[in-house]
Amino acid sequence: MSYAGGRVILDADSHVMELADFLDDFIDPLERDRLRRRGMDALSPVLEEAKRRAVSRGSNTAAAASAEERLMQDKGWMAMGGFDPAERGRVLDLLGFNGQLLFATFATAMFSLPRNIGRYEDKAELARDVDLLYSGCRAQNKAMAGFCADDPRLLPVGYVSLVDPTRAMDAAKEAIAGGCRAIMVPSTAAGERAPTHPDLDGFWALLEKADTPFVLHVGGGGRLLDRAFHNNDMPVTDHLGGGENIRSKDYLAIYHSPALFLGTLILDGLFDRFPDLRGGCIEQGAGWVISWMHHLDYAQRAFRRTEEPLRRLAAKPSEYVHRHLKFTPFPGEPVGWMIEQAGGDLFMFSTDYPHPEGGRDPLAKFEEELQGVSTEDRDRFYHGNMAELLSCQSLVASADR
Repeated sequence: MSYAGGRVILDADSHVMELADFLDDFIDPLERDRLRRRGMDALSPVLEEAKRRAVSRGSNTAAAASAEERLMQDKGWMAMGGFDPAERGRVLDLLGFNGQLLFATFATAMFSLPRNIGRYEDKAELARDVDLLYSGCRAQNKAMAGFCADDPRLLPVGYVSLVDPTRAMDAAKEAIAGGCRAIMVPSTAAGERAPTHPDLDGFWALLEKADTPFVLHVGGGGRLLDRAFHNNDMPVTDHLGGGENIRSKDYLAIYHSPALFLGTLILDGLFDRFPDLRGGCIEQGAGWVISWMHHLDYAQRAFRRTEEPLRRLAAKPSEYVHRHLKFTPFPGEPVGWMIEQAGGDLFMFSTDYPHPEGGRDPLAKFEEELQGVSTEDRDRFYHGNMAELLSCQSLVASADR
């Protein structure tokens, strides 16, 4: 029996583990040498070992069988299907999932701008880095679409920066035409503009017309926490054993950037302007959503007398959340309580495969928290809400009949 155990499941968060040359065949040759490769170069021994194991799985049936038995234990580059699209299809067979949304892991770091572009004193340097940024976006989107091209269950996520509205629209149009099923945007201001600035209306209109959602993902808001908060003479590693991933105090701040970004879209009336636009908030937890909706409604009540845009809103802020947004809880969050408090229309299942943060058995953790939840709301959690977000009902239609 597959890991899904007969359940119909769509996985709203998984990743490609890129090799060092992931972008090379797709990026403008004039920009290829400007990619920031130091991080990938440092991982060279790990990548070589991962490739050796993949070759062994492909030529040795015992090695392949052993890897299949460790499907949810092996993580990162050592996991099956991390960087081989054909092997990823086999992973979905073993998982028994009808579809899986795929994000890049490290490629974006090779071309993205620093969060504070105001640090650029040399405007020509900024212009060159913006050129690299959009060349990198387009290359990553082509690479992701190519990885997923041969299996309709693999749903690639494109990436588009909003710093330059015209190039953002062009990059999104190309990504969608190339097969990307969602567009990740950073959960920050769009350079010197709010993401709701009229200059960006063309971008949001394009997503709406193309029936393609935007998504936010952890890491898209930059550094979670001022490093000074860790300077307490009590050093700790992260829960994975290193020092660069999330620790307890980082976790406290993980929802800050998506809460602000999505709240800005709502309070500035973006969803009134684009009533069919949809968005997802991925790998940033969801327990906070309950109080955040109350916070949004209070913000409207408290400031509508002095802020005319709030008076123009056609609905309560929390109503826009239900109409337009979905969220992925972390395995182990009290999903049953969250559904009881907010309804069954907001939350989606995810594994984070093959990242270690997803754990070895996310399904069991979610099942434990879904005790007493109705069959209808369980189905919405496991596949219905993601199908609604991505308009991918065809992936579950045959299983539902």
